[in-house]
Amino acid sequence: MEGVRLTRWLLLVLLIAIAFALITVDIRGGEESPVDGARQAAATAFGPVEKGVAAAVDPVGNAIGAIRASGARHDRIAVLEQQNAALKAKLGSDDRNRNRVSELDKLLKKSSAGQYGIKAAEVIAIGAAQGFSWTVTIDAGSDDGIKRDMTVINGDGLVGRVTTVGPDTATVLLANDPDFTVGTRMEKTDELGFATGQGDRPLSVQFLNGKAKVKKGDRLVTFGSSKGKPFVPGVPVGEVVRVDPSGGDLTRTVYVRPYAAFSKLDIVGIVVQAPREDPRDMVLPKKAEKPKPTPTVTVTISPNGDIVDTNGKVVGNVNGTPSGSPSPTGSTGNAVNEQR
Repeated sequence: MEGVRLTRWLLLVLLIAIAFALITVDIRGGEESPVDGARQAAATAFGPVEKGVAAAVDPVGNAIGAIRASGARHDRIAVLEQQNAALKAKLGSDDRNRNRVSELDKLLKKSSAGQYGIKAAEVIAIGAAQGFSWTVTIDAGSDDGIKRDMTVINGDGLVGRVTTVGPDTATVLLANDPDFTVGTRMEKTDELGFATGQGDRPLSVQFLNGKAKVKKGDRLVTFGSSKGKPFVPGVPVGEVVRVDPSGGDLTRTVYVRPYAAFSKLDIVGIVVQAPREDPRDMVLPKKAEKPKPTPTVTVTISPNGDIVDTNGKVVGNVNGTPSGSPSPTGSTGNAVNEQR
């Protein structure tokens, strides 16, 4: 019995050692990882199971499927919006479904503003079983026209890029993963940089211009890649929350809060067709208008009860008598400075 326990313990240690060795090889291999083939095989084998389980409990799946099957053409956006409106009426007052319909609304508006041809998909798993990166699995794959290195967005902005594709599912590397880097362009000034994921922390962005004027609240979009892969241009990335002094370095590091909430992903869009033209800053959300200050009016009351504003105009009388009428005592003293 003691020998059996020792054998099991040694087998467990061996399996752990093999697992860490595979992780190391996978990380060092990057895009050309030798275990990529195994990862794709796993997606092929387990993808239909994950997709089937998700579909069984998903009342919004038909609408998302309709968006996915509608094709990539930009002129389909109006039809999709009509389908989404019909879905709203069908789902009624269910809170969760209402929230998901709202996500669909935002996604369609983003794709329409940027003229992105998209295929919609649902997130059916978090943290793919074949890796330890910040990833999600979506219920769309090669059978739906999904390919590796396609941009993934949602109604808020950039989500990530497709890394592994099976027939029915695909794996998306999220923008907050430490191995994720995307070229960025700052709103209005067009300063270029590179954003890198930092897990739960804000994205780290290094600008090419070490003297670039950057301040809290500045917004960034994707710069775009050749032929739109892996990134199409103009997708909202996030907003600057902190700026570090350059300290004489050639580059400057700022920290950006991403628009997408990676821990709450549900419905996403895979960009299968890049826009004909760079949308520039058109896809960024509208900035909230600053509240207008309430004007302060200072008035004075004259001895006869007249209320006089700062321009010397009589605007009323505290005694209810007509403006300019003599006071009951007939006094005509100087105006008394009194604020109302």
